[in-house]
Amino acid sequence: MSKDFSDQFYDFLTEEDEPRACSAIPDEACESSPKNFTLNVFNGTLTKLAEKIISPDLTLSWVMQNLGASAGLIGMLVPVKDAGSLLPQLIVSGKIRSYSIRKYFWVVSAIVQAVCWVVAAFLVYKEVDNLPILLVALLAVFSMASGVASISFKDVLAKTIDKKVRGQALSYRSTFGGVMGLAAGVLLILYVKEKANTEVFALLFLVASILWFAAALLFYFIDEPKGATEGGRNPIDELKEGSNLISRDVDFRRFLIVRAMLMAIPLIQPFYVLSAEKFEASTWSLLGLLMLVSGLAQIISSPIWGKVADQSSPRLMRLSSLVGVLGIVAAIVMRKFTEDLNVLYFLPVLFINGVAYAGARLARKTYLVDFAPEDDRPTYVSIANTSIGVFTLIAASFGLIGDYFGLNAQFAFFFAMLTVAFFLSFKLKNVEGE
Repeated sequence: MSKDFSDQFYDFLTEEDEPRACSAIPDEACESSPKNFTLNVFNGTLTKLAEKIISPDLTLSWVMQNLGASAGLIGMLVPVKDAGSLLPQLIVSGKIRSYSIRKYFWVVSAIVQAVCWVVAAFLVYKEVDNLPILLVALLAVFSMASGVASISFKDVLAKTIDKKVRGQALSYRSTFGGVMGLAAGVLLILYVKEKANTEVFALLFLVASILWFAAALLFYFIDEPKGATEGGRNPIDELKEGSNLISRDVDFRRFLIVRAMLMAIPLIQPFYVLSAEKFEASTWSLLGLLMLVSGLAQIISSPIWGKVADQSSPRLMRLSSLVGVLGIVAAIVMRKFTEDLNVLYFLPVLFINGVAYAGARLARKTYLVDFAPEDDRPTYVSIANTSIGVFTLIAASFGLIGDYFGLNAQFAFFFAMLTVAFFLSFKLKNVEGE
């Protein structure tokens, strides 16, 4: 990738007119910032597209259903993905910190993820016995590799891209990935709808695998300066340090609570669909439609959210909470005053929730990278992700509220969560301005 291209690409996206200066990364990293920014954005575009092509909550669930998997096995996909990627991070964070160059952890993790989908493509094409169970097992391996990559990514991001444009880098990853995912969603609806066979399923896995290999190559070429290697700990010591960290750092503790409360935004999505009492679209058409709405929300909102995040990620958390609340209020009003609800009525609500989710994800990533001390960032990232992984397992029981008390009570519960996130975010330290 030529220097001229990366400079032009960087200046165009960030709209920087003044001479380049960095306040949060070393001078040598500042010189490579346009190149690293460009590689990071293209890397993210490929990974976001790969995640759209094979996503546990949409396409993988549909593939599993067509392969004859049981409802219980399909229901395991999202928990396996979340728990696999979040819970093991505490074990590996201490090891990562003992290496001065950490991008290789992301590269190797991406290669492992690519290999998982290559194997999946082969197994699906051959239609082996116990295929759904094997796919869940591959998803577990894929997710654990994703967890390792997550720690490495945030550390490399903080060492290679200056604080003032990190939010924009993350937002453009989402925006470009969303555009590509939108096109992929349309192709899946038009093509797979009529040809739901194992050859097409194998092709989906194979394409996702190629994208992960390409993303690994791009990340490999990022110029990462050496970091501190002191303080490496074994998993037991890392767990103790994490517990001490939560107890002594009040700002970090507040962030974990706000992040947990913002989980209301993705958790409420299925309940919006359940609110529709009448479905005219087929199952795959409905899923494809939801994918398109989600992609549009991501594409439209991410560039705006990126600029807000670079100014103040706590402010973006507040805005995301308010947008999420707006969606809940719209859903409650619609349920009260509209009879025979069609799922199409809820598309604006789903769009609003998609906008809120894009903001919430970007805000918590930007805040954590900027907040965590440079020498101990892997521990902060792993503690945050492990904590939210535990909370995700607890949150799986929140659906019982709707079963026992109705959907309006469910909406009220998530409304309360977002209200807590909104007010508590005012007490978060604004690290972007430092």
